[in-house]
Amino acid sequence: MPIQTTNPATNKIVKSFDEMTDKEVESAIEKSHATFKEWKTTDYSTRSKVLTKAASIMRKRKDELASLITLEMGKIFSQAQSEIDLSANILDYYAENGEAFLADEKLSPDSGEAFIRSSPIGVLFGVMPWNFPFYQVARFAAPNIMVGNTILLKHASIVPQCAIAIEEIFIEAGAPEGLYTNLMISGKRSTALVSDTRIKGVSLTGSEAAGASIASAAGKNLKRSVLELGGSDAFIVLEDADIDKAVEMAIVGRMNNNGQSCVASKRFIAVEPIADEFLEKFTAKIAALKVGDPMDPKTQVGPLSSEEALQNLLDQVQRFEKAGATIVTGGKRAFDTGAYMQPTLLSNLKRGEAVFYEELFGPVASFYKVKNEQEAIDLANDSPFGLGGSIYTQDIKHAIKVADQIDSGMVFINQPTSSQPDLPFGGTKRSGYGRELSELGISEFVNKKLIRVT
Repeated sequence: MPIQTTNPATNKIVKSFDEMTDKEVESAIEKSHATFKEWKTTDYSTRSKVLTKAASIMRKRKDELASLITLEMGKIFSQAQSEIDLSANILDYYAENGEAFLADEKLSPDSGEAFIRSSPIGVLFGVMPWNFPFYQVARFAAPNIMVGNTILLKHASIVPQCAIAIEEIFIEAGAPEGLYTNLMISGKRSTALVSDTRIKGVSLTGSEAAGASIASAAGKNLKRSVLELGGSDAFIVLEDADIDKAVEMAIVGRMNNNGQSCVASKRFIAVEPIADEFLEKFTAKIAALKVGDPMDPKTQVGPLSSEEALQNLLDQVQRFEKAGATIVTGGKRAFDTGAYMQPTLLSNLKRGEAVFYEELFGPVASFYKVKNEQEAIDLANDSPFGLGGSIYTQDIKHAIKVADQIDSGMVFINQPTSSQPDLPFGGTKRSGYGRELSELGISEFVNKKLIRVT
């Protein structure tokens, strides 16, 4: 895939970029490695100042940076502004809490003294996706810069200007050269870098195929890795749920970021007594959504990230229909120009069909009516993915019991899966492994060193 900005609202190429040469990549790795030797000796105050300054710069340039997001991948502008705010909050969160998270842990051996000291491990390689171009980077880079590691970042090829802006922000914030480096390379060249002995760990957010490739290379080279891959979150509506509130949350959960989120609500499961009412109201809300220019404040659903993404989603919908699904509303391209998809609702797809197990990445929801709660749980768990999920009921204690039975890394009650700095984020099964954000997220690429005194 060429490295270029293509505005998905028009499908017109805005700007193209040359890939880094092998020599330039080698120089970047060597510089990051050399910088690590110095950065690991800095104190937490020095590290936190860089993060705090970077957060401040993000907030000051919020509209400019949000416009870049909208231009390159089509996110609605107001949502892009919120992404910048969240990214800045993540930087501040680790600047403020990193030292405490990494403090020595005193142990109580039978004799003598002992403690665990957290130490950085070296150069880390991140491979990040286009759907949250600042947030995804922030949650990887911020904790690890605070740890004392250095960062090499290969961003998605369709958001090169966002990638460049992030590096510029860290430089302006006072980061030494080599602390955070943007690698302008294709995805095909990413896996090969994992074998470089100077790189000590790798984190990828993206597709299953990309994750499998990176994880295989990391395993072969005995390196730590964190993967956040696809998701097909279940949205379970129980009999005593507030239906109007559930429908409101269903729209938010499915259509945020134009439906292009790993933790978007994708499979909507309602028990029989309230299923018809939920479906009727959900259908009406989806059909009424305004599709259009992502810079227009009235727009509710913007374009997909690219024409390729649109064509893939249209093909998926056709395959769902051929497998027996009903297109309740939508199902087609929205406009002749731009990568716009009609907000779509599918129903009546049977379990066991191959397409049932696919992730729908865009403004397309699938609906399932089940007889009872146990069927809802079984259907929710019948997925290769296990990222997030949500449950809707007015009985919170019971909801927690249901959550215990859901095979996913995260379960939210009466709201869709979401993200904030102080909550861990990650999945299970084919959704990946490891955790980002919160205190857990700062420990993935740390040497927990035992120091024993007799």
